[in-house]
Amino acid sequence: MLDLMGEHLASTLVGLVGGVLLGLAARLGRFCTLGAIEDLLYGGSDLRMRMWGVAIGIAILGSFALMAAGALDPGQSIYLSFEWLPLASVLGGLMFGYGMALAGNCGFGALARLGGGDLRSFVIVLVMGVTALTVISGPLAPLRAALFPVTPITDTVPGIAHRLAPMLGLSVPLVGMGLGLALLVWALASRALWAKPAHIAWGTVVGVAVLTGWAGTHYVAVTGFEALRPVSHSFAAPLGESVLWFMTGSARPLTFAVGSVAGVWIGAFAGSLIKGHFRWEACEDPRELRRQIFGAGLMGAGAVIALGCTIGQGISAFSLLALSAPVTFAAIFAGAALGLRQLVEGFRRIV
Repeated sequence: MLDLMGEHLASTLVGLVGGVLLGLAARLGRFCTLGAIEDLLYGGSDLRMRMWGVAIGIAILGSFALMAAGALDPGQSIYLSFEWLPLASVLGGLMFGYGMALAGNCGFGALARLGGGDLRSFVIVLVMGVTALTVISGPLAPLRAALFPVTPITDTVPGIAHRLAPMLGLSVPLVGMGLGLALLVWALASRALWAKPAHIAWGTVVGVAVLTGWAGTHYVAVTGFEALRPVSHSFAAPLGESVLWFMTGSARPLTFAVGSVAGVWIGAFAGSLIKGHFRWEACEDPRELRRQIFGAGLMGAGAVIALGCTIGQGISAFSLLALSAPVTFAAIFAGAALGLRQLVEGFRRIV
């Protein structure tokens, strides 16, 4: 099969399948980072945050099970193959979270809303993707490289399970699955959550979507001859990569990122039709559009600095228990809380 379609197309199809699952979870299951934070801070409900816990717990359990089976080499992923920079995780996470609050969506959420006909999200997707590329390889790349150099690891793998395993005298997969199970048990320890089993189901779907990325791309990487590494879903640089492919597709191959982005849009579009929620929307307030553009720019830059977004660090990196994941996620939460408070109460109430 791989010989017939080639590694790049195979990786793209893996991304497409997982992306469709994520898009459906966003539209049918209301899986949304900013929505979960808003519910927790202003709605008095932790259901959608626990839904995130289900997704992360399933992703951790599955990823370390794949490692135990030899079906995933975490050391080849970007999250565990480079030295961790705590300042980058904190600063990038704060930028991303604050920008997410201003824009009203993360990159993943914007794609999902675009699938429902929200043209404002199209602006967020474009600005975020272009900004990410500007910081990765554009005019701001030298500054980013000077302040936050990406250095291959020379000693210990920057993973929680990898650090704990020698101290506990256990294998890395066993420690990882134990931590994943503990997180899953915490997430499920809520009667209110069990009263809405759809939340559990869609959280599980999100976790499975991340696992399809790791398993599928690992298989392609070890079976094919291209210099590909195992990856899973993230929505910052992949947005820019997708824009570039649609502009210059004849000069560059398809990638997992392009399939993932397209899959989320397709899944969200299908989900909005199923729910009967599809309708065209546009921005009527220039101040709102200005705020969303600024927020999208912050998200694009912040995600590159932190090496991931709400999905990239919040689930994909978390599934490998990278040291960067909980720190970045906490910083994203703090930045979003600050941004939401500004929007709700104004700057004067913040200080």
